[in-house]
Amino acid sequence: MDGLGINLPSLITQFVNFGILLALLWLFLHKPLARVLDERRRRIAEGLQASETAQVEAEEAKVQAEAQIQGGREQGQELVAQAQAIAERIQSEARTAATSESETLLERARQEIQRERDIAIAQLRSEFADLTIRAAERVIGQSLDAGSHERLIDEVLSDSSLGSQN
Repeated sequence: MDGLGINLPSLITQFVNFGILLALLWLFLHKPLARVLDERRRRIAEGLQASETAQVEAEEAKVQAEAQIQGGREQGQELVAQAQAIAERIQSEARTAATSESETLLERARQEIQRERDIAIAQLRSEFADLTIRAAERVIGQSLDAGSHERLIDEVLSDSSLGSQN
């Protein structure tokens, strides 16, 4: 083998050295390195699982958030509907109160007009009675007693158009 340039004792020594080196590397480097790689694989697997769990939780949170938003919209619509109903009720009550108040004011005005009319008629009767008595005194030329005054006033009022407007 010398023709090939291979020295057998040197080759065997190199194989033995390589074997010893391989055994040493296997004992001191492979086991710790395998442990580190296994730990790394485990952490990566845990990270992937945590990522998947977080993604599922994020989807659930998204669904819950959308449900809450929808619930909030529905509550908002209910509140708006309630506010509109309250506004309509308040407007209706205000209209009813205004109508009632206007009817009350109208009735008061009618009563006031009637009272003023009655007062005016009473004043006219009084003035008419005074004028009648003066005219009667001038025609008769003397003063009438109270009974005659009353009788004369009643006669004149019953004959006049003022007495028939009661």
